[in-house]
Amino acid sequence: MAKRERRTFTKEFKEQIVQLHASGKPRAEIIKEYELTPSAFDKWVRQHKTSGSFEEKDNRTPEQEELIKLRKENQRLAMENDILKQAALIMGRK
Repeated sequence: MAKRERRTFTKEFKEQIVQLHASGKPRAEIIKEYELTPSAFDKWVRQHKTSGSFEEKDNRTPEQEELIKLRKENQRLAMENDILKQAALIMGRK
């Protein structure tokens, strides 16, 4: 099976695909006609139903948001810790 080249789709195209599905056109027919992956199609329909947006940041769960926040904080604290270690080494030399 040949690997497909990754394609990008505009918000308008995604909305058009979701509207086709909402108007009753069969899922399999849309996927075949526009050469989409079933997972991408299902994701667009799900995103449109839940938030009306196709942006990843608009479709995150509260747990995903918290995880991103905690990772950023962890990275900041690790950087502060490295700075303090360097300062302690410099002060220890004097």
